[in-house]
Amino acid sequence: MYSTPWMSDIVVGTMRWGLWDAKFTTAEYEAIIAHSMELGFTTFDHADIYGDHTTEAEFGAALKLHPEWRSQMELVTKCGIIRVCDQKPDHYVKAYDFTKAHILKSVDDSLTNLHTDYIDVLLLHRPDVLMDPDEIGEAFELLYQSGKVRSFGVSNFTPSQVKLLQTTVPVGVHQIEVSVKEVSAFDDGRLDQCMMDNIIPMAWSPLGGGALPEELMKTLTAMAAEFGVSPQVLAIAWLLQHPAGILPVTGTTRMERLTEVKEALNLQLDRQQWYTIYQASTGKSLP
Repeated sequence: MYSTPWMSDIVVGTMRWGLWDAKFTTAEYEAIIAHSMELGFTTFDHADIYGDHTTEAEFGAALKLHPEWRSQMELVTKCGIIRVCDQKPDHYVKAYDFTKAHILKSVDDSLTNLHTDYIDVLLLHRPDVLMDPDEIGEAFELLYQSGKVRSFGVSNFTPSQVKLLQTTVPVGVHQIEVSVKEVSAFDDGRLDQCMMDNIIPMAWSPLGGGALPEELMKTLTAMAAEFGVSPQVLAIAWLLQHPAGILPVTGTTRMERLTEVKEALNLQLDRQQWYTIYQASTGKSLP
């Protein structure tokens, strides 16, 4: 039945490509998509709200010019956040909506915007306290049977929320915040659950948003020099080494940064090096 597709070891995040940061032209979207795929980074992470509901369509405009790309890439997108913005004048307060009607409408909008007839992975963006697992299950079954969505997952859920949803939905992916700066997923059960239930973890903000505590940055810089790489590459390699099989979602807008990130795939830390970074992150010695 449901099967989560293969995804690249590094996932390319599009959140900052449009209105919220880089404001790429269609030609610039074409260039960075092509470069990503040349590097072997074929999985692209979206959400319907990115760019205040504009980034999917901008990406889709580039994809429309290269229809041959679609079979060579995996598209991940998210839905469920009601965002107040000019593009959605009927939204007056931020909220979450996992009703069947909202999920189905969101997917149809994403398909139109991305110029594709299927989504590889659909994620529920943030937990909806009012979610009804049975209703979500009905929506997902319709999407799967129609061929519009090939697999499903969640983002930013707690282990108990994932377990609740698993009563009706095959959760194959969990996108969470985890980095050298944010390590709570290592011991709060989220990554444990991924390993136990064969859920693929994706890490958003894998570099901690770019601003790291001084002592942590010192440790990364010194160790990165030993490997001959940047601290950012070392931070990605550190995540990749976890046995849960974390897929970092790089949010860069620069092609040279994408090229640099690939170095992390060939970097191996020993246990003492890994725990040196972990302790620098927590600020505590191991007991």
